[in-house]
Amino acid sequence: MKQFFHQIGSSVMALLLLASTVSWTVDKHICMGRVMDISFFAHADDCGMDMDMEKSCCDDESFTVQGQDDLKISFENFSLDQQVFLVSFVHTYFQLFEIDPGEPSSFNEYNPPPLIRDVQVLDQTFLI
Repeated sequence: MKQFFHQIGSSVMALLLLASTVSWTVDKHICMGRVMDISFFAHADDCGMDMDMEKSCCDDESFTVQGQDDLKISFENFSLDQQVFLVSFVHTYFQLFEIDPGEPSSFNEYNPPPLIRDVQVLDQTFLI
């Protein structure tokens, strides 16, 4: 299940990166106040009416959304406060997952005596 969510998150982030870096051009053909055709990345088809007249009822509109060109963020562009926050955050984050060795055990070298006979079974005394 964790791997499934990881794949979905990776796919969403890849699509978000693609959408933010690509320039989008939307072209619309409007005839008599109605949108007749919308096209992404290409010229919209006209409605077939003559546009040679002096006062035409058709209009073409297009707008472009520029994508992000500079994706590399350098560490020098951060202010001093941001750098201090980033370094302290990373340091505390890695300290969060440090393995605690626990209490030292003084019985590591001690070998227990061999069990020759099981006293509980021999005497038939059990805790209930």
